[in-house]
Amino acid sequence: MELRHLRYFICIAEELHFGNAAQRLGISQPPLSQQIRALEDELGVRLFDRTSRRVRLTEAGAHFLPQARETLVQAERAAQAARLAHSGEIGRLSLGFSPSVPFIPHVVDALARFRQAFPSVTVELNELPREEQIAGVERRTLDLGILRSFGSLNLPPQMETLHLQREGMMLAMRRDHPLATRERDPVLADIEGEPLILLGALNGAGFNDVLMAHCAQLGFRPHVTLEAGSFATLVGLTAAGLGITILSRSLARLNVDTLAFRHIDMPFASELLMFHLRGASPTTLNFRKLLAEPLAERPT
Repeated sequence: MELRHLRYFICIAEELHFGNAAQRLGISQPPLSQQIRALEDELGVRLFDRTSRRVRLTEAGAHFLPQARETLVQAERAAQAARLAHSGEIGRLSLGFSPSVPFIPHVVDALARFRQAFPSVTVELNELPREEQIAGVERRTLDLGILRSFGSLNLPPQMETLHLQREGMMLAMRRDHPLATRERDPVLADIEGEPLILLGALNGAGFNDVLMAHCAQLGFRPHVTLEAGSFATLVGLTAAGLGITILSRSLARLNVDTLAFRHIDMPFASELLMFHLRGASPTTLNFRKLLAEPLAERPT
């Protein structure tokens, strides 16, 4: 049974005239009659009583009519769902992100624009460490990840990346800390002996290892007094004066009354990037496009 058979049947049932139905369908009457006979043969029932003067539905035809109409409606729903899924207008977007990402205006703005442009897509947000993001994208439990990197990042070859921003680092401390009011900007050597608060290694995107390596080159080991389990704890303890910390420049936008931020000259920078598998879903590619659009407009 083909959908066109159902369309032909419904048209004749509405016209109750083969000639009028053929004209409405844009075909000649003999092929239309042949198609209806083929449908009746397949079903094993007569759908119409036909005489030289009239056409009417049989009992079987009368019961078949609403089902045929519903079948065509459902077929159109299925076709529309396929078209929307192909264009990424329905479906799911599962996104992994590092703890500091919600504080990046560019990313947050892209999420807001995505929700507005694709309201029928379910967006799942997952704050995850770097390795869990990579594993999730590999297993396809995540569509994409957004993370920071402070050195070389070796992603599996089947993944594509989009570099979102590269930025310097800021030293964050309580406003009454001596480094907050020093005339010159601090350098890495200035943190020697200072109580230092870092994000725990699991969430730190490799920053701690990179920092330790560069401090070792300068001949000292930082005095880490605490590794915070969350970004909020890191900022809160620093604002309370329990130590100093080092953050990416964009995070200096945080409006915390007791915090001061100073640029610190570092031998490395913070890279923010998005990554996903090659041949990504349409919803993923739509979100990537929104993330990339402002990048193309930025001056080089």
